[in-house]
Amino acid sequence: MTDLDAVKIVFAGPVGAGKTTAIRSVSDMPPVSTEVPLLEDVDGDKTTTTVALDFSTLLLDDGTVVQLYGLPGQEHFGFMRAIVLSGAIGAVLVLNGADEQVAEHCREWLASLNEVAAGIPIVVGITRTDIAPAFDLGEVRAVLRAADMVTPVMTFDARESAQTGQVLRSLLAVALADAC
Repeated sequence: MTDLDAVKIVFAGPVGAGKTTAIRSVSDMPPVSTEVPLLEDVDGDKTTTTVALDFSTLLLDDGTVVQLYGLPGQEHFGFMRAIVLSGAIGAVLVLNGADEQVAEHCREWLASLNEVAAGIPIVVGITRTDIAPAFDLGEVRAVLRAADMVTPVMTFDARESAQTGQVLRSLLAVALADAC
């Protein structure tokens, strides 16, 4: 796949989107996590949040180690973004499709990622669409068009290893194509 022994991928997005869950579902080892109890209400049954980062690894068939990092979603931990994104070959922007503000979160996170890691390859993975009958993928695609971004956008279940793996394969394809 690459001449590197390891590549770094970052999962980014708002609180409750499924970043930690996605990393857990696809990792080869239990993730190192900096989760603490939530001090503010969020939708659903979420009781903890990441305050520094999540970290785990995935070994690809060709021997490449993929280092998986998860960013905290809360804005007051935004200073971690530049630190964690340093050296990453790409980012998965994870969004919660059940959140009525999914398009706005997409816009905000794209701007943030561009601010701290301009030009980094990004794919967008949207979770919880199974519980969001009103979800419209077109709204997220419109945000990407407005940002002049052509990138894969897909729905996935962050709890499912195969689906999270597909999101990662999409990112690796985009990142490696950009590297050529």
